[in-house]
Amino acid sequence: MTTPNNPQQPAASNSPSQPTRRALLAGSAGAALALGLQSAPAQAARLATKAHIVIAGSGLAGIAMAHRLSNMLDGARITIIDAKEVHNYQPGFTLIASGIWPVEKVIDRNAQLQPAGVQWIKEMVAEFDPAANTVVTTGGQRVQYDYLVVATGTHQDWTQIEGMDVKAIGQNGLTSVYPSSEAAVATWAAMDAFRQKGGKAVMTLPATPLKCAGAPLKMTFMLRDRLAQAGTLGQSKVDFYSALDNVFGVKVINDKVLERWDGLGIDVHFTQKLTGVDIGARKAIFTSPEGEKNSVDYDLLHAVPPMRAPDAVKNSDLAWQEGPMAAGGWLEVDKETLQHRRYKNVFGLGDINGTPRGKTAATVKKSTPIVAQHLVDVIAGREPGQKFDGYTSCPMLLREGSAWLIEFDYEGRLIPSLPMIEPLQDSYFAWLMKTRMLKPAYMAVLKGRV
Repeated sequence: MTTPNNPQQPAASNSPSQPTRRALLAGSAGAALALGLQSAPAQAARLATKAHIVIAGSGLAGIAMAHRLSNMLDGARITIIDAKEVHNYQPGFTLIASGIWPVEKVIDRNAQLQPAGVQWIKEMVAEFDPAANTVVTTGGQRVQYDYLVVATGTHQDWTQIEGMDVKAIGQNGLTSVYPSSEAAVATWAAMDAFRQKGGKAVMTLPATPLKCAGAPLKMTFMLRDRLAQAGTLGQSKVDFYSALDNVFGVKVINDKVLERWDGLGIDVHFTQKLTGVDIGARKAIFTSPEGEKNSVDYDLLHAVPPMRAPDAVKNSDLAWQEGPMAAGGWLEVDKETLQHRRYKNVFGLGDINGTPRGKTAATVKKSTPIVAQHLVDVIAGREPGQKFDGYTSCPMLLREGSAWLIEFDYEGRLIPSLPMIEPLQDSYFAWLMKTRMLKPAYMAVLKGRV
């Protein structure tokens, strides 16, 4: 496996001024508090119960919930169902794919991350039968539960892009940051080769809800920066094709990105969905809402898959049956409690939830304590009382050494938590947070410490 190399060129001269060491130390203390790296408060008395809780999924959401419930419940039986043994720090994929991190920084083992005493069934969920309080695994096991936490994440629906081959990422200019850490490594190799001589880059965005919806924008900013560093920007063109009428769902962020891209010479094409690719010929096929097809030549293509719920959720009675989330089969939860709207012993956590926003690790950080408390409340016969506001965070990489730290809620309101960082102002400190601080914060959330 190829490991990303550090860029050979120095950072662009228009990088923001770097704060003093004293300012960084002071800022780091404040950031640590905001990110949840402070000591956890004293644990409340554990609730005694013999309940069997099944957690479907062992990503950040699933493992974080297992740790919290292990600390909050006395006598409960907790089962995690997931075949994945490698745990990827997925927020680091954009850093690998843009040449900032080596791949080793994102890879851990689930066996070392799960709490002691939890049963782990190393199979995937094949079927949810909520009426019978039962989960069926791919190996045919029928696992009954008293309470269920659905944390399966998303399904990347590459079949909607005719001719796409995920195994070909890294070849013939084909890139994508989404499928895996290996794909992120291959993406950087292709980007590194592309920036040496320049050419035409085509960046894409589908119309479906996305995990880390800012990643396609980050990759666009960072590609343009790599071209500038390599001195090949003059013989290059970067275009962005969005299947929507915007590039980001929060208007103030969308407008700021478009304004910045206009100044950087990045052209945006709206309502153009990537529906096909000829990898050998380096041609991308885009389709308009009216069905008109447009073939676009490229030297580098960043393909982003449409996303939906995994089949086990989508084909179950747990999925939304009507409304805007039904087409993707997303989990039908109340957006404030994250409790299933029809099956009250079921909760959703993370990317699977059919809520207006919130497919980021930051959302899991904010919502896991709330969902854990709600589940304990239901076991104890109480109504869930706390409300989740849809908190989402996106550290938007702009260029090497500069980022925005954007935080917002369900309503699209900016809700900054760090007074030293303006949400839409270029910030070296926001860059340091993304590259240095967020992984430790992630691990603290994962292990239920905050």
